[in-house]
Amino acid sequence: MVRTWVTDLLGEPYERTTLEFGPDEQGPVVATVIRRRAAVATRRAMLYVHGYADYFFQTHLADFWVEQGYDFYAVDLRKNGRSWLSHQTLAYVRHLGEYAADLDATYALITADGHDSVILNAHSTGGLIAAMWAHARRDRRDGRGILDAMLLNSPFFQLPVPPALRGRGGDWIEALGRTRPMAVIPSLHRTPYSESVHADYYGEWQFDLRWKPIVGVPLRAGWLRAVRVAQRQLHGGLEVPCPVLVAASTAYVITRGWDESLLTADAVLDVEQTARWAPKVGPLVTVQRIAGGLHDLALSPKPARERYFQALSRWLRAYGPKENA
Repeated sequence: MVRTWVTDLLGEPYERTTLEFGPDEQGPVVATVIRRRAAVATRRAMLYVHGYADYFFQTHLADFWVEQGYDFYAVDLRKNGRSWLSHQTLAYVRHLGEYAADLDATYALITADGHDSVILNAHSTGGLIAAMWAHARRDRRDGRGILDAMLLNSPFFQLPVPPALRGRGGDWIEALGRTRPMAVIPSLHRTPYSESVHADYYGEWQFDLRWKPIVGVPLRAGWLRAVRVAQRQLHGGLEVPCPVLVAASTAYVITRGWDESLLTADAVLDVEQTARWAPKVGPLVTVQRIAGGLHDLALSPKPARERYFQALSRWLRAYGPKENA
């Protein structure tokens, strides 16, 4: 199949192509793959997977991976970003396993482009999705798994709720998710996290507020149920065979209004819970804490962002795939 690539909205050298899938209960479904080639031909590729109600816009992240000698790919998952269609509820799925089709098709595209070594970098909910997918594909390539390495940026391993609502205390969420999947669950706390990263507020970055809203996206019961089911499986232990890096901030902050602490801490997930569950991903997991990091470590203020990229580089030298001779 000859695939059509067009110049992406980010402009050259970014290009994109659309993957089409069978319809779900809301109608036709697509995913979008964005590609940027390294300056020197390589058989190594890096795939970036975004978080909840998010999309790929972080060109400085692509700069980093290209400089490391990887062709860069990103996927806007179904119902997110470039892949959000007018008949769809933004970022909504009833099972995280639905994303496996997006990742399988993207992986097939990457290998068809001539890459025999693929690593994955995923953020937040994307980290949970990627871990579940890599676990499900662990028997590929004679048991070596589908990936050569996986780097998770503040992965969504635990709901940021009081202990009483974890485990059986939150079973009502799953019951509601089964019977009324589109019901909106009020957030337990409103976080000004997006204000800490957007350039119109206190951050450095411009992004499309239709696709990554400042006020967040309503949490649907069906989606929350899907997350709890996946997290419960992760807590029981996955078997991702490749080396895994789990990176998270050193601090977690909860505040309803603006506070300067939002520029030096994760305001979305409890980072201690992230570190607690990281070893459950597979047999070889490194946990890296980033002082001053935000929820998306790649969007942190410059000092923490540089620490994050330095940590990625150091870990890659130890555990990442080597370029073919």
